[in-house]
Amino acid sequence: MPSTLDVTSIGPVDVAVIAFETDGLNGQVAPALAELQRSGTVRIIDLAFVVRADDGSTAIIEIEDSDVYDAFGEIAQDEHFDLLNDEEILEIAGALEPGQGALVIVWENSWAAKLATAIRDSGGVVVALERVPLVDVLRAIAALEEAEA
Repeated sequence: MPSTLDVTSIGPVDVAVIAFETDGLNGQVAPALAELQRSGTVRIIDLAFVVRADDGSTAIIEIEDSDVYDAFGEIAQDEHFDLLNDEEILEIAGALEPGQGALVIVWENSWAAKLATAIRDSGGVVVALERVPLVDVLRAIAALEEAEA
């Protein structure tokens, strides 16, 4: 393991697969992702693009060889650790609908590193963690607003 991934102080690590129609792989999310990394909110550990063609075939698109390199270049220049191997990335591509592409990102939640270290040091273990879907959050906010009206 590279020395810059310190297992004693690393924050929680997530994998996100963001699917797009293949023409949606255009780099528009790159500035927001770069800002999150610059601010220390996340640290990009691995990044890949995959596509599933209309005929069902799958492929990994190297960032350096893609049309979006200018947009993702800053992020791609940073140190990555290839935590996902080609087989795993192609499996993700196989789960896409024909004609879709995806940005696959592995990031450390740097903002939570201190808390994660404190939990580990105290012998604690996170036994459940769930992201609340946006639609549920919006529904709850609407219900609160309706109750206040």
